[in-house]
Amino acid sequence: MNVSGLRFAANMSILYGHLPLLDRPAAAAADGFDAVECWWPFTSPTPDDREIDAYENALDDAGVRLIAMNLVEGDMRSGDRGLLSSPRRHGEFRAGIDTAVEFAARTGCRILNALYGNREPDVDPARQNQLALDSLAAAATAADTIGATIVLEAISPREAPDYPLGDADAAMAAADAVNALTGLTNTGFLCDLYHHGRSGEDVPALLHRHAGRIAHVQIADDPGRGRPGSGALDYPAYFAALQEIGYHGWIGLEYEPTRDPAVDYDWLPALGLTR
Repeated sequence: MNVSGLRFAANMSILYGHLPLLDRPAAAAADGFDAVECWWPFTSPTPDDREIDAYENALDDAGVRLIAMNLVEGDMRSGDRGLLSSPRRHGEFRAGIDTAVEFAARTGCRILNALYGNREPDVDPARQNQLALDSLAAAATAADTIGATIVLEAISPREAPDYPLGDADAAMAAADAVNALTGLTNTGFLCDLYHHGRSGEDVPALLHRHAGRIAHVQIADDPGRGRPGSGALDYPAYFAALQEIGYHGWIGLEYEPTRDPAVDYDWLPALGLTR
């Protein structure tokens, strides 16, 4: 969906999470989307070929393009925010890297989101940071073989107080550390405007400050994580800033739906945009 120079993709894991996995691409296509993103879509870090083929076929049959996907992140709905820095579970993240890169190569997906993980009680934060750096370096090295970008996002401390990347500068510092270690430049910034706005950051200012490193954008309003216009965040100003910086990437719609398309997408004309 291309709107006034901004391109919108449906996050199938949240907008269509009430549907069976293989029905979600067709539902997104029926609502007018030709590009989609998702959280980790498989039942394990190393799914069998039948599971992988079934999901690829669902995307192909619906005629939608997968533009972004999470790497293994745990159970998002129960509070997990990534596994790559967990001493107990980082192996799950690493086991899924090859699956993710191979699936991205097959589908043309070039944005892979690596959630950093929450701090864990009784674990030295320095140990978690080193695990994160090593895990991200492995992911970035693998992603580079297909020209893909690993992205890191900040999560508002109001939503995930134990997640250490609480603002844009922290996320960028972590990305810079990965690039310094690998000697590559394919670890960048996923700018989720919902989290930055919820944290009280000056969103237009941070968009201008980090313009050259923003690889992907996601949106939702606050409070309630609903569609833009349902809360208090200044999305007209946010979209204007994206246009000012010449952002040409995708904007993932990662908000809680009402399940009524007439409502879920009415924010487009309300903000002077058209589908």
